[in-house]
This record gives sequence, structure tokens and C-alpha cells, in this order.
Amino acid sequence: MRLILLWGVFFFTFTLVCAEPQPPITLTIATVNNGDMIQMQRLSKQFGQQHPDIHLDWVVLEENILRQKTTTDAATHGGQYDVVTIGPLEAPIWGRRGWLLPLGDKLSSSYELGDLLKPIRDGASYDKKLYALPFYGESSLTYYRKDLFRKAGLTMPAQPTYGDIERFAKALNDPAKDVYGVCLRGKPGWGENMAYVTTVANTFGGRWFDEAWKPQLNSPEWHNAIGYYVNLLQKYGPPASSSNGFNELLTLFENGRCGMWIDATVAAGALHNGKQSTVADRVGFAPAPVAITPRGAQWLWFWGFAVPLSSKHPAAALKFIEWATSKEYIQLVAKTSGWAAIPPGTRQSTYRQPEYVATAPFAQLTYKSIMAADPLHPTKQPVPYTGIQVVVIPAFPTIGNQVGQLIAAALVGDMSVDEALRKAQAAVERVEERTGIPQ
Repeated sequence: MRLILLWGVFFFTFTLVCAEPQPPITLTIATVNNGDMIQMQRLSKQFGQQHPDIHLDWVVLEENILRQKTTTDAATHGGQYDVVTIGPLEAPIWGRRGWLLPLGDKLSSSYELGDLLKPIRDGASYDKKLYALPFYGESSLTYYRKDLFRKAGLTMPAQPTYGDIERFAKALNDPAKDVYGVCLRGKPGWGENMAYVTTVANTFGGRWFDEAWKPQLNSPEWHNAIGYYVNLLQKYGPPASSSNGFNELLTLFENGRCGMWIDATVAAGALHNGKQSTVADRVGFAPAPVAITPRGAQWLWFWGFAVPLSSKHPAAALKFIEWATSKEYIQLVAKTSGWAAIPPGTRQSTYRQPEYVATAPFAQLTYKSIMAADPLHPTKQPVPYTGIQVVVIPAFPTIGNQVGQLIAAALVGDMSVDEALRKAQAAVERVEERTGIPQ
């Protein structure tokens, strides 16, 4: 009898313990501090309502710092993050190295993987395996002030050249009124100034390496490109251009201080949003400029979410990244903030949405720019690498950061363009001697 009683007490206690709600899983998400990601954090309460057992812990960082921290954690299998925000440089390299969870066969059938734009999906893959889900995709555009163009008697051509840009910048530049002819990235970093500068080098006929992997930073084409870029910003750019990255330039243009800005297509929605942009009704959109070749003049990028193999909660992480990159999430943003504010550039269905096409004058230009970008043939002359504004090799963050610092030094006048490119060539050669580059 006593044994039966003891067993009953044990069973009752065990049942009570099992019935207690389990503490929620905490997903640590490392992401970049731009507007679309901040909007996603605000809307993630919807995910929390659908998944009350999953708590989201956000680590929001400036993109140069984000890349340093997530790369270190992924390489060391540190397990600090359950979801990391990466792009088409990291996805294939980290996937090949076994740092990321392959996603294709783990996604729910409702995700509609075939709806993803092919250039973006290819950039998130390695060896036909998908390693990241794109949150938004982008190419590059020329933004310009239509009112300032009219006042100056200027007309933006259907395809501007860099000769046009210099002529327009000179006519628009009015520092006395705090308006500058052109705004361009100057903040050093492989994903900051070098993202834009590499497209300038590409369209001026340059390349990072020849077919034998010999660095080409001291070539005539790079001299022409960097000489043009430095001269343009020094004459017609805003003060302290070497401190300006994407976010800083977005703020400058929104506040009416830029006559033109050449940068990511993802900025279009913010510039067109009258709630945050003082020039929303005066923004014009044109393709990125070209010089001697259209190859590589416009970039291809995405920010996407990946799950490191070291994630402590991969199943929960998969649920989150599916939600954040789904068609349903795009509809949620449209419902709460308007169609022009949705994360663009990832899905065919987005560009078949009548409401989006009708309310976003930049939609079709963005789509055409993304679909025309060719990371397999990014330069006029043949190259052994892929990638347009990046070289998809593990060493690129190192060499991109070093060259970016030297270009910034030339921009502020600490050294000449010739000296900066000689030092850039030497820096890349040293890395090549040490690593052999391709890896």
C-alpha cells in the first residue's frame, strides 16, 4: 500500500513539472542598422504572436562591425548568433567552408523558393545549395533632384555617363545654400566606399586581378577611375565625404543636400517616402552611370539571413528567417507602411503586384537593374573571379578594407591618387604572397 502511495505522489509531481510552461527559446539575431532591418524589428511582434515560444534578441551593428563580428563567430563556431545577416560575398564562401546550414530542403513548401529572383538566389548559393534567404536585394541607381535639374536647365538622359554626372554636378553645386552637386560613398570599407568605387573602376575598364591573379590596382584604368572619383567629390561633394557611408548619404539626400546620389536601389523607397524624406516629391531615378563599358557599372547585392551551423536553436532560426523573407512579410509591410516601403529586389511576385508598380516609380528600374547585373562577367577584360562590386574570394574583406583606407586617404588629400594606387597594388601583392589569394 505504501509503495502504491509513493508511486502516486511521484506520478502527480512528475505530471505537474511536465505541465509547467517551458521558458521561451531565445534567438540571437545579428543584423545591420539600416531602415529596412529596423522596420523588421518593429514588425517582429507579429512573429512573436505566432511563435510565443521564441524570443528574439537583436544585435544591431554598423555594417563594418557586423561583418567583423559575424565572420569571427562563424569561423570559430562560437555559437554567439543563431541568425546572421550576410550577403553574396559570405554566402558561397561560408557555405563552401561548412559554416552555414544548407536551407533548400529544410524550407516549408509554402515558402515558394522558385519565386526568388534568379540573380539573387544564385548569389545566396554554392554548388546549387542555398545558404541564405534574401531579405532584400539591390543593384545601384542614380538619384537626382528633378526640381534642381529643371532650374538649371538640365535633362537626365535615359542612360547617364560619368561625363554627364560631372557636368551636372558642376551645374548643381551650391555650397552657399548647403546643396552639393553629387554625394558618393567615401567611408572606407570593402562594403562601403569600395562597393561603389569598384563599379567605377569596372566601367572605366579596370579589374582587380588579371586572368593569372596578378593585381591590377596600379593600371591606367584604375588611375582614370580613382582620379575621376576623387576630383568629382573634392570639387562638388559635401564636406567630410570620407565619413559618408550609405546611411549618412541617405540622410543627406533626404534633407535636400544632394543634387545627385549614386547608390543602392534599396534607398529608393526611403527617398520616396514623404514621412521621412523632405524631397520625396522631387526625386528622379535613372540607371547607374557608365564610362567606357557598361560591364560592372551597376552592382548586385542582397542582405539575407543565414543560420550558422553553431546555432543553438536551428529549427527556431529557420522559422524566423522564413517569416522575415516570405511573401506574407512583404504584404505585412505594405499593409502597415505602404507598398513603396517594402523590402525590394527578392521576389518575382513583388514586381507583378499592381499596387507596388503603381505606387513605386522606381520599381521597374530596380527590377531591370538587378536582372541585368552579371557577376559572372563583371569587367570589360576577362577575370578569374566572380562578383561585381566585390571579388568573391575569402581575402576580399582584407584587401578591400586596405584599399578602401588608401582611397579615402587620397580623397581627403593625405596622399595623391598615384601614391594611393601604388600602395594599394603593393598591399594586395603582399596579401597574395601570403595567401595565394584564391583559397
